[in-house]
Amino acid sequence: MAISPPSNRLWWKEPIHGIELGWIVIAFLWGLFMFFFMIAWHFIGEQNLSSETYKIQPDAYSEKVEAFASEFQAVDAAGNPIEEDGVPVVRPPAGGDAYILARLWEFWPILELKRGESYRIHLSSADWQHGFSLQPTNINISVHPGYEHVVTLTPTGSGVFGIICNEFCGIGHHTMTGRIRVVD
Repeated sequence: MAISPPSNRLWWKEPIHGIELGWIVIAFLWGLFMFFFMIAWHFIGEQNLSSETYKIQPDAYSEKVEAFASEFQAVDAAGNPIEEDGVPVVRPPAGGDAYILARLWEFWPILELKRGESYRIHLSSADWQHGFSLQPTNINISVHPGYEHVVTLTPTGSGVFGIICNEFCGIGHHTMTGRIRVVD
């Protein structure tokens, strides 16, 4: 309720002032430009991840990840499996597929990739919706149970990259982390 209501209650039938009409036209044209430029930027900007997504049963995906981890688990000079905090370190073949499983409250296993080589990273969840955020890069993906997301990744720098869950997934959400190591 206004302090002093307009004299004509049908305000939308009043003529629009030229300056106001100019601003409406500018805002409309800017909105159209941004809409179409977002589509174009996906193709010319090389910043948005193009991904494949497939339906899969969470149990079947978990089995794929376990088979992948046991086949490509890294070993030391003595032939002993390499683990960090009880999580296996896995060295997938360059140019091949690598699998990561999100589950309460970890990303499993730890991947060791080679710098400059492309990999197809498969992501899925065993239980809840999780977020895959690769730090310090700007790769963010919502990971859902029942869907296998595939992203092509070519590491350009070496080091340890942290994975954090950026979708609240329960009481242990703040501890849900993982790692991808990139070596030369």
